[in-house]
Amino acid sequence: MKRAFFGGVHPKGYKELSREAAIVPLHPSVVSVAMSQHIGAPCQPLVKVGDRVTVGQKIGDGQGLCVPVHASVSGTVTAIEARPHPGGNLQTAIVIESDGRDTLCPTVKPRDPEAVAAMSAEDLIAVIREAGITGMGGAGFPTHVKLSGAVGKVDTILINGAECEPYITADHRLMLERGEAVLGGVGFIMKALGLQEATIGIEGNKLDAVEHLKSLLPAGSGIHIETLKTRYPQGAEKQLIQRITGRQVPPGGLPADVKVTVFNVATASAIYDAVTEGKPLTHRNVTLTGGAMARPLNVNAPIGTPIEHLIKMAGGFQSQPQRLLMGGPMMGNPQYDLTAPMFKGTNCILALTDAEAAIQDTEQTCLRCGRCVNACPMHLMPLYMHMYAEKRAWHELEGYNIMDCMECGSCNYICPARIHLVQSFRMAKFEIRGLAAKQKAKEGKA
Repeated sequence: MKRAFFGGVHPKGYKELSREAAIVPLHPSVVSVAMSQHIGAPCQPLVKVGDRVTVGQKIGDGQGLCVPVHASVSGTVTAIEARPHPGGNLQTAIVIESDGRDTLCPTVKPRDPEAVAAMSAEDLIAVIREAGITGMGGAGFPTHVKLSGAVGKVDTILINGAECEPYITADHRLMLERGEAVLGGVGFIMKALGLQEATIGIEGNKLDAVEHLKSLLPAGSGIHIETLKTRYPQGAEKQLIQRITGRQVPPGGLPADVKVTVFNVATASAIYDAVTEGKPLTHRNVTLTGGAMARPLNVNAPIGTPIEHLIKMAGGFQSQPQRLLMGGPMMGNPQYDLTAPMFKGTNCILALTDAEAAIQDTEQTCLRCGRCVNACPMHLMPLYMHMYAEKRAWHELEGYNIMDCMECGSCNYICPARIHLVQSFRMAKFEIRGLAAKQKAKEGKA
């Protein structure tokens, strides 16, 4: 049904901690640029230890589903080695010691407005690919691939300004401080897809951003701004699509199946910078917040900045955090090594106090209350999925469409027994993918 999506929850926002904090630049002394920054193949290093690099210089690239990575500071490459990654494993990274000058690469220069106006859809997509732009609001899918696959196949463009997770305000500040770049990037997306209209969805707890963007809209732009009732997980693309268009993506389907494509406001801003200014994706806005953070704020940080440098910028911890997450409290990944770097998809470092985390280590018995079923925005049955996951009944789990679970945490949040449902589903999906890969390999040998 239009203007509604199934399920969802209403967690406390905590956005007041950082929403008034204007974005400030961060200048780390060292960055560790991971070669794996997005869904797809990792990059291969294009530099060697001892090389001097400048901001925006391409330092890694690859074939297939891959986009390049660029130096985010100027300085000297001091190592190319396996380093801690926010995902919890080790990944090859290029370590650059900053010279403090932030010297731009000679290739980074503004384009002539006439040249920009003359660019074709293919030209725009090629620029976006070379700028290393990936989705900056979720899975981190290469943007040029998403655009290429949507050409001629979609009739609706949605721009995600919902920022529905508690605590996070990076996109809110972006819309307030760089609204022109957001709208300009939306215009380039429309041009690349040959469509005349696009809609930006923004939750009602950001009315100042709604009014600001409306004030910047040029006449006849074809860009519409829609205010959304605050509700989690409205920023998930399938839920955003249903809320704004009324179309429902089928189980196992993609937005393109209902002729819609969705981009984040930060992705739109990065596209604008790449096309008009010739700037690759080297920096992004990150919210540093939580009750344990001494001075919550929003920073514009170079890709590859270690978590410890980000925390230092926020004044360190005012109390020992019970949990440290990269991302929001609902879908963020726990972090155990502060030397791990932020990457293109990082929008928040969240330090939670004991009271905020409210973790109950001992699970209670499932009450069969059905609250998780009512909260699941994907129409799944979390209580049965958990039961079969405990029994390692993978075939039955697939029958319950567990692969459609987006791990939003709504079921965890609402469960009165404090059962660790998302963790259960995450491990089950990992096992199912592994079995599928083994079966595929077995069939390939047959």
